Amino acid sequence: MKIALQLAKKGCGFTSPNPMVGAVIVKEGRIIGQGWHEKYGEAHAERNALAACTENPKGATMYVTLEPCCHYGKQPPCINAIMEAGIERVVIGSGDPNPLVSGKGIQILKKQGILVTEHILQEDCERLNEVFFHYIQTKRPFVVMKYAMTMDGKISTKTGASKWVTGETARRHVAQQRHRYAAIMAGIGTILTDDPQLTCRIEGGKNPIRIICDTTLRIPLSANVVSTAKQIPTIIATCCRDAERCALYEKKGCHVLLVEERNGHVDLEQLMYLLGEKQIDSILLEGGGTLNWAALSSGIVQKVQAYIAPKLFGGQAAKTPIEGEGICYPTAAFRLKNSCVLPLGEDFLIESEVEQSVYGNH
Repeated sequence: MKIALQLAKKGCGFTSPNPMVGAVIVKEGRIIGQGWHEKYGEAHAERNALAACTENPKGATMYVTLEPCCHYGKQPPCINAIMEAGIERVVIGSGDPNPLVSGKGIQILKKQGILVTEHILQEDCERLNEVFFHYIQTKRPFVVMKYAMTMDGKISTKTGASKWVTGETARRHVAQQRHRYAAIMAGIGTILTDDPQLTCRIEGGKNPIRIICDTTLRIPLSANVVSTAKQIPTIIATCCRDAERCALYEKKGCHVLLVEERNGHVDLEQLMYLLGEKQIDSILLEGGGTLNWAALSSGIVQKVQAYIAPKLFGGQAAKTPIEGEGICYPTAAFRLKNSCVLPLGEDFLIESEVEQSVYGNH
């Protein structure tokens, strides 16, 4: 199963909105086939592993990180291939919460006399597909709020300069996250201040769909994200109903998405619903303090990635990762859980899950 997990990770960034899945086929103590879900719309891990078999898989055991599918989508059901191949036993990491599967695949295999073993390295398998599990159950994107800051909590100096807070190793890790998640979201403030490209910058990597929150549609037509919109999918979420102005961005290749206004800004809850309908299953939120606060307050954030540099900027006017109204009392804090620390060169990353129960208390 550990080998199957490593195989599954090879599909990172390419399977969305499908899960990452790996499969290993073992016969008489020998690995005879391996495969993973390589790209959305293409063959699933089980079929790839069977196709790669070096000998007849009849009587073998298949280890697979996720319950095999039993419905027709872009590919036929994997349980059919497993049964036709004569696999004797299937060892499964985690169940599939997709209502079209959700235990049905396991039941069919058992009815056919195939021995099924479940929950092997289940936590690792579920963690691998946290995005898929969230999206398939909520139809909303899994949102990761990312920021880089100094040890005194500053994301820029008092002049607004922010290149670079962290070192090259940390920045490479961020590029990997841009490849991993389906989309990247930023606010108009970030665009006006930095004019970023919001691309992956990894050889062979996948550029994320770019989402810009721009309430009044004031993003310059010369901005990098607009001028390259015909090459990289770009969505501008706005409350502006000026058809002529919207048409200027559409002509440049942007998709203008009209959203209702909430507290003077784009309604982020509605935006998540609309993006979910477009099969955008995950978002790396690289916003400034205003958008980060709005995202937390709206309850759309599932995870926080804080890249921390061993530096001190100081300055009362220097910006911090989360601004907005803020909370009144420590007891009302947004609480994080299951934190882990990853050293990245001289910097380090603290990654935490957001406790969903805190939403609505602010």
